Amino acid sequence: MENKAANPPLPGAAVRGSTTGRPIMALFDLLGRRMALRILWELRDGPRTFRGLVEAAGTNPAVLNARLAELRAAGLVTHTGAGYGLTPDGTALGLVLLPIVAWSEGWSARLAGGTPA
Repeated sequence: MENKAANPPLPGAAVRGSTTGRPIMALFDLLGRRMALRILWELRDGPRTFRGLVEAAGTNPAVLNARLAELRAAGLVTHTGAGYGLTPDGTALGLVLLPIVAWSEGWSARLAGGTPA
């Protein structure tokens, strides 16, 4: 069972792949964990219950629980009476990632067409 909730990657501490504690490295470590990006994606349109997230993300409850604990500790996800939702920082991160989504679509098209970037 994967459970790193007690030590989520946060700025200022060594993280996977970096000992500097730089914020970008902590973010990449957090987002690179299994199901983290998927959870954020599933919450983009509003809160979901735990069961709704299990179904939408297609993951098991143990992984979801561990990841939600990390995302909550990192200030990206919150839990309310309506379920789990994005915090203002979580919503802002989603907006920052949208240009990367657009870039990846173009990259995919170029690769499929055999056209160099």
